[in-house]
Amino acid sequence: MSDQGLEILRRGAQEILSEAELVAKLKLGRPLRVKAGFDPTAPDLHLGHTVLINKLRQFQELGHEVLFLIGDFTGMIGDPTGKNVTRKPLTRDEVLENARTYESQIFKILDPAKTLVVFNSSWMGEMSAADMIQLAAQHTVARMLERDDFHKRYTSQQPIAIHEFLYPLVQGYDSVVLKADVELGGTDQKFNLLVGRELQKHYGQPPQAVITLPLLVGLDGVNKMSKSLGNAIGITDAPDDMFGKLMSISDDLMWNYFELLSFEPSTTIARWRREVQEGVNPRDVKFRLAGEIVARFHGAHEAQRTQESFIARFQRGVLPDDLPEIRLASTSGVTLASLLKEAGLAASTSEALRLIGQGAVRINGERVEDRALQIAPGTSQVVQVGKRRAARVIID
Repeated sequence: MSDQGLEILRRGAQEILSEAELVAKLKLGRPLRVKAGFDPTAPDLHLGHTVLINKLRQFQELGHEVLFLIGDFTGMIGDPTGKNVTRKPLTRDEVLENARTYESQIFKILDPAKTLVVFNSSWMGEMSAADMIQLAAQHTVARMLERDDFHKRYTSQQPIAIHEFLYPLVQGYDSVVLKADVELGGTDQKFNLLVGRELQKHYGQPPQAVITLPLLVGLDGVNKMSKSLGNAIGITDAPDDMFGKLMSISDDLMWNYFELLSFEPSTTIARWRREVQEGVNPRDVKFRLAGEIVARFHGAHEAQRTQESFIARFQRGVLPDDLPEIRLASTSGVTLASLLKEAGLAASTSEALRLIGQGAVRINGERVEDRALQIAPGTSQVVQVGKRRAARVIID
């Protein structure tokens, strides 16, 4: 393994446990078995998931084999990581339906020829009750309570279900079955990844090296990306939506996205960062990020089209032909503030009034600042709020 190869694997990593072990494994002269697990708790993957998948791709490009584990068994337990309450387990049907979508999504990034997709129900479903008890005997309650989220719930007297203790054990046992050389996970998975090392030692295997990666911050700029929090960019999002969402992230967060999501060389990203510091508009660099990600999932042609559409819509004020159409029922007409609220173009009447007062509202291309304006019934208006929200509103 060259120094350049090791530097590629270090990029974006939070911790490598331990780097000396990883280097020794890389010198074994054979492809390593590199594992990452994904519970199919939702039908679509988002860019936060691809932080791990991108690292798997880097291992593939260096000649190693990827074990993409779909946790259809662990998904029925429900991963308690980072949760302050017991998570509701999914049904078998829900898990299988979600899992089916994963296989079609991951090969937008991974090389199918170097990827083995495995389901942990293949071995866990065959495990007897006695086998599960023997597995549970390999860890103590005291050790489980060392895990941060369990410790917090225990000390605050919040319930912890017995089945939640099984999750780290099953994830660790997956590494035993697969004879993983390396396992990747988010920083919130560190405890579970280390359990895998301990179980491998117990079963007479060399312990896997562990690489943890940061959790991608979502569109709100605060919380980790999550569809349940409404701050995610799905990899199946429409090209225009994906491009627009990426352009909406802050200039500071953009560099974190480059680090974790881009395949551009670190030297290139560092050069762009210097150029921004020297006066280049960060928007122009953000175009490169958005274009790269859209091209990855939708192709270069769509990336070019979405960029041109974005520029036309948000920089030249041109609205698309396929505006969403919203119908409001009123026999006497509605105030503009009520229309904005009911059409979903403002979160509340007070916000609508503020936007009108700021001159941020246009009707049929004309700025409107009259807060008392009444919209008559039987009319159709193109209503635009700022540069990013617009709809055709019909008053019946």
